[in-house]
Amino acid sequence: MISEEERQIIKETLDHKANGTTHMLDDVMHNPVAKYNDPDQLRAEMDILFKNFPIIIAHSSDLPDAGSFLTYDDLQAPILVTRNNDGQVKAFLNVCRHRGARVEDKPCGKARTFSCPYHSWTFDLNGNLRGLPQPFGFGDLDKSKLGLVELPVFEEFGMIWVMPSKTEQTIDFDAWTAPMREQLNGLDLGGHVVFKKWSLDRNMSWRLALEGFQESYHFCSAHRDTACSSYLDNQSVHMNFYPHVRHAVPLPSIEELREKPEAEWDYRPHYMTQNYLFPANFVQVMTDHVYVHTIIPTGQGTCKFQCMMLIPEAPKTEKAERYWNKNYDLIRIVFDEDFVIGEGIQKGLNTNANQEFLFGMYECGLHFGQTAIDDALKGDLTVTTV
Repeated sequence: MISEEERQIIKETLDHKANGTTHMLDDVMHNPVAKYNDPDQLRAEMDILFKNFPIIIAHSSDLPDAGSFLTYDDLQAPILVTRNNDGQVKAFLNVCRHRGARVEDKPCGKARTFSCPYHSWTFDLNGNLRGLPQPFGFGDLDKSKLGLVELPVFEEFGMIWVMPSKTEQTIDFDAWTAPMREQLNGLDLGGHVVFKKWSLDRNMSWRLALEGFQESYHFCSAHRDTACSSYLDNQSVHMNFYPHVRHAVPLPSIEELREKPEAEWDYRPHYMTQNYLFPANFVQVMTDHVYVHTIIPTGQGTCKFQCMMLIPEAPKTEKAERYWNKNYDLIRIVFDEDFVIGEGIQKGLNTNANQEFLFGMYECGLHFGQTAIDDALKGDLTVTTV
């Protein structure tokens, strides 16, 4: 059974293929190069996009049991995430309320409590301050007011999302992800297994890394000997679910559906779907597995690219292990082809060769993504709250 949304994508793909056309907007977008190399622009992006919106940091299986925890340090603030005794995920600033030391240094593990290494103030899985040595030195200390600072956290679609800044508002995550929920829920990513997880530091703006997933116009140039033949050339269908985007890239096999009744259509075997989840995540759905990407700025002209490869079940045979490793090896090659080009673009940003970049009418995802980023930086786009 396919959704009406997927039926619409298939119809549009077949129509464009038959007519020799492709999905296009009305105008070319002129995007100033300053949006890629202006320090003030980057500072605003880091202060707004990477503090005030939910970001994927882990898979649910990274916190398998009550007492499981992980630490995360790539979003400017040190974060501690726990699974409490009720099975709920909690997130906190990994900062002691006494004098600011890191409460937990291990990348992951299991614990009932966390004891600050500086003065042994101890906190439980819910962030509550449980005890401290020689409390008489602090007078009438109200421990209930000195728990770890809690952050908004969500366990949805098999992923753990954190908004890395404190807020008094209640975020409506269902509403924030509403246009994408049917598709993402249908993937059952929580039931998948993390086959590989990796992180790369690249010498390029995070925006350049982001944009490689937002159009397929580059496939048969940048990926001539790798991905090109696997997909129809520049035949993407983009669905703008502002600020998120569904980017459907058809395989040549889509032609098999032309002579079939709609009741027999199937979507996933014929598309790679690159779902942009604003501001910095992609859920890239292949025909039989999924990649989840997080792209984070680390400085002027540098970024961190994090990826999880999710497969339906752990390999049970050597043949299965070889199959998934082959897919992993290929995607690493394809990503590297993008990153080498992106780092080359980065080197040319400050040459004044270009005052602006051009987003073609069929590079729709670039238009949609840039508009959402601009709106967020102006304050016109904020995360949905109750």
